[in-house]
Amino acid sequence: MTTPTDVNTLRLDAGRNWPYSQDACMTCGMCACVCPVSGVDGFDPRRLIRLAVLGMQPELVESRWPWICTMCGKCENVCPMEVRIADVVRRVRSLRERDHVPGSLHKGLAAALATGNNLRLPKEDFLFILEDVAGEIREEPGFEDLQVRVDKKGARVLTTIHNKLVNTHTEDLKHWWKIFHAAGEDWTVSSENWEGTSWGYFTGDDAAMKTMAGRILQQMEALEIDTLLWPE
Repeated sequence: MTTPTDVNTLRLDAGRNWPYSQDACMTCGMCACVCPVSGVDGFDPRRLIRLAVLGMQPELVESRWPWICTMCGKCENVCPMEVRIADVVRRVRSLRERDHVPGSLHKGLAAALATGNNLRLPKEDFLFILEDVAGEIREEPGFEDLQVRVDKKGARVLTTIHNKLVNTHTEDLKHWWKIFHAAGEDWTVSSENWEGTSWGYFTGDDAAMKTMAGRILQQMEALEIDTLLWPE
C-alpha cells in the first residue's frame, strides 16, 4: 500500500504555519454562496473548514467532501479572511492513502506517470487524432494550409493538450489552432508527455505534480522553446 510523500503529510492542526490559517474563518458563509457544488452530499466549504479548525483530521481524510470540491478557487476569491480553502482541500487529499484515492483520479495519475497521458493513448494514435482534426480545419475557408507542427525545434510556443481534447472534445482543439494560424504564430506540440492536466495537483500528490511539470520543462529544453501555453 502506498502513502503520500512526506512533503504532503502536514498536520491539519498546524494551520498557523500556512500562508492563511483556517483558524481565521468566521463561518460567514460567503464561500458556500459561490461554491458550484455546495449541497452535493451535504458539502459546504464552511463545514469542511470547521472540521479542520476542530482538528477532526480522521473524519476529514475519510470524508467524500474533499473529493467533491472542484478546487476552482471561487471560495477563496470571496473569503473576507483570505482563508486558503483550496489549499486546505489539497492538504486533506494528500493525507488519503494513495490506493484509496477515488478511482478515476488514482487511475488517471498512474496512467499519466506511466505513459505521459492519463488515457494511455499510444503515440501513433495521438498523432493520428491531431492530423485528423487538422484535416477538418483545412476544409474551412481561410485555413487550407493549416499545419500541426509536432516536436518542432525552435518554435516560439509549446502548447500542452488537455486529455479530453483528444478524446471527447476534439472540437475544442480547433479554437486554439485557428487563433495560432490567423496570428501567424510559430507553435508546436510534443509527441511525448503532452498531457496538460495536473493529475498530481488534483490528487494532492506534490511529487507527482513535480514529475509531470518537469517532463514539460524537459520538452521545452529539448525543443529549445522559451514560451509555454498550458491551457489546463
